[in-house]
Amino acid sequence: MLSKKERELIAEIWERLTPVAEEIGSDALLRMFASYPGTKTYFAQLDIRPHSAHLLSHGKRIVLAIAEGAKDISRLNETLAPLQTLHAYQLRIDPGNFKLFSHCMLVALACYLGDDFTHCAHAAMDKFLSAFAAVLAEKYR
Repeated sequence: MLSKKERELIAEIWERLTPVAEEIGSDALLRMFASYPGTKTYFAQLDIRPHSAHLLSHGKRIVLAIAEGAKDISRLNETLAPLQTLHAYQLRIDPGNFKLFSHCMLVALACYLGDDFTHCAHAAMDKFLSAFAAVLAEKYR
């Protein structure tokens, strides 16, 4: 699915984004909540206003999980196994939300990376985030 060059590019991008994980993750979440208001229902107990501690914390956790998966994409299933279980059986998140979030993350990445978000980076990241969302949704089958 992903070439060696794409895997290296993805790992490089996520390594670069780790220091700003809160910013990128919270931006992607806010975009998802604005574009798909129904996704907010899973966050009813949290303060999800811009720059809130809950939003920044959750955004950071998401980006760090994605960055961890990007380190060795061939082991994505093993890396995400605990998150699969958490989201499917405890949180019971609608698996369609993973795909929605992936699209919002692409926009957040494009805004943050600017000219560095080349067409090659965009294509590689789209493939990776699609795989990430698919792996998270596997426990629902």
